[in-house]
Amino acid sequence: MTDALPTYALWLIAAMAFLGYVLGSVPFGLLLTNLAGAGDLRKIGSGNIGATNVLRTGRKDLAAATLALDAAKGMLAVVTAWIMTPPDFSDYTSTVAAIAAVIGHCYPIFLGFRGGKGVATGLGVMLALSPLTGLAGCAVWLGVARLTRISSAGALSAFIAMPVVILALYGFSFQTSPKPLATVLISLLVLARHHENIGRILSGTEPRVGEKKR
Repeated sequence: MTDALPTYALWLIAAMAFLGYVLGSVPFGLLLTNLAGAGDLRKIGSGNIGATNVLRTGRKDLAAATLALDAAKGMLAVVTAWIMTPPDFSDYTSTVAAIAAVIGHCYPIFLGFRGGKGVATGLGVMLALSPLTGLAGCAVWLGVARLTRISSAGALSAFIAMPVVILALYGFSFQTSPKPLATVLISLLVLARHHENIGRILSGTEPRVGEKKR
């Protein structure tokens, strides 16, 4: 990889960032619940558009579909960027698309920039960027969530673990690959979006899976 990217590479990076953001902005949870007649997701539970809040509608099928589609849109953003750009800078376009997709989910243009917390989309982009890291994140998320029955605890644990895993894989120099830096940035965003959950976990008031939000 040369020190200076050619002009067309910068345009491709910008285009993939735009594509990632638009894909990330698609609110599958809201669309599915509206189509299924389950009500306006923004007026249910936490008002979040993610799978955990969809589960509060009582529709496990819709929650599972939301989880899968939110992860898939993140994976699609990364894979599309990887395919559409030359190998010498595809790592850069794919990581930019990954970050943009998570930002899009958290701050979707279609919903006045009020979106979800980025967990499923974040796991989706990580599965595409670094499959081992993504699988480790999924394992930690499922394990902690099952042990504690607190979905947010699983998510927080996963996004704390993934930067550690990818740094172990790629080393501590961000010059080797942009993927570790992207993982850290995505994880920080997801953790920041969970600041209220962190407060409730510490106070012991965070609802468990199957309970209504207090």
